[in-house]
Amino acid sequence: MATANGSQSTTTSSGTSSPTGDNNPSFVFTPTTPMENCFLAFDTDGDGCLNYQEFAVLCRALFRNERDKPYHIEPKSLKEMFDTFDINHDGLIDEKEFESCWQKWIRKIVRPITALVVVDVQNDFISGSLSISNCPAKQNGEEVVEPINRLLDSVEFDSVYYTLDWHPENHISFLDNINQRKLHFSSKIPNPDDAKLYDTVTFEGPPVMEQRLWPRHCVQNSWGAKMHENLKIIEGSPFIYKGTNPDVDSYSAFWDNFKLSQTALITELESKGVTDCYVCGLAYDVCVGATAFHAVELGYRTVLIDDACRGITLEDIQATKQKLNEHHGVVIHSDQVKDMVQGRDRHPELGLKLAFEIRKQLKRQNTINDE
Repeated sequence: MATANGSQSTTTSSGTSSPTGDNNPSFVFTPTTPMENCFLAFDTDGDGCLNYQEFAVLCRALFRNERDKPYHIEPKSLKEMFDTFDINHDGLIDEKEFESCWQKWIRKIVRPITALVVVDVQNDFISGSLSISNCPAKQNGEEVVEPINRLLDSVEFDSVYYTLDWHPENHISFLDNINQRKLHFSSKIPNPDDAKLYDTVTFEGPPVMEQRLWPRHCVQNSWGAKMHENLKIIEGSPFIYKGTNPDVDSYSAFWDNFKLSQTALITELESKGVTDCYVCGLAYDVCVGATAFHAVELGYRTVLIDDACRGITLEDIQATKQKLNEHHGVVIHSDQVKDMVQGRDRHPELGLKLAFEIRKQLKRQNTINDE
């Protein structure tokens, strides 16, 4: 078997390649490959442990793109990943520690369980009362339909979810409802009659809450709340309704803006054992971004599909991308999705995110054991 740089390696009967010249074996995984064969392939000095350099070779083989070219891994990130599995901090990953590495990390990286979350592809955001084409970025919300449909036709996600803004008539976010609630004394706009579209005011509550004011949109059972007629709907895929509480807004598909309540999406993903959450839809810098950030917070390896999103302002769209990258998510083009879902394109940023989540789990287990 040829390695990434063209040199040759021998292959064990189990399918795991071992190095013959460049100390850089290709990473091969099948459901029947024993963990021990992988361990032996990278334990090149045969001491029964993986040292830091051997682990680096493993990561170089593991984190590759769809053309089998290795990704660059920042030294700090590599050290973080190594330290996660060097549980006893002796500078080595022994066979017992590698079992945790294999079961909790490698297997999930090469065989992810994926969910696509299609956010708010609804009439009001495309051609209705809150059409993003009228917002500063002047983007066309309808343009997300084609790439989303193409993904639904060509990529086998383990599950697909559609979210909908689903507001009652008296929702707090509607400018024309501003006189239904008292403003807090700290509100930057103290007189409700002075408030305009897209202003932010502070309501008395409880709880006290800042609220951006929007035009009336996505009212339950209205035309504006319906999904775009050309959006492909996968039969049996759940609809996640948000913004149903009249007294609190809800951008994210997971929680309302003040985390007073959660949607069904959290339990849905947990029940499916999802590892990777792909997010797309409208609006990039509002509900899509909020959903992606909460997915990261909940521990999911999170991917934003850039060309399947449209947003409000270019500055906030860029800030959304930057924030996700800073929290070990990735922003990709829809053409990259299939290879990632199939485990052929494996980004080190997502591996680092999973390592951090495993570290949290181990700390919680140690705390419980200490008690």
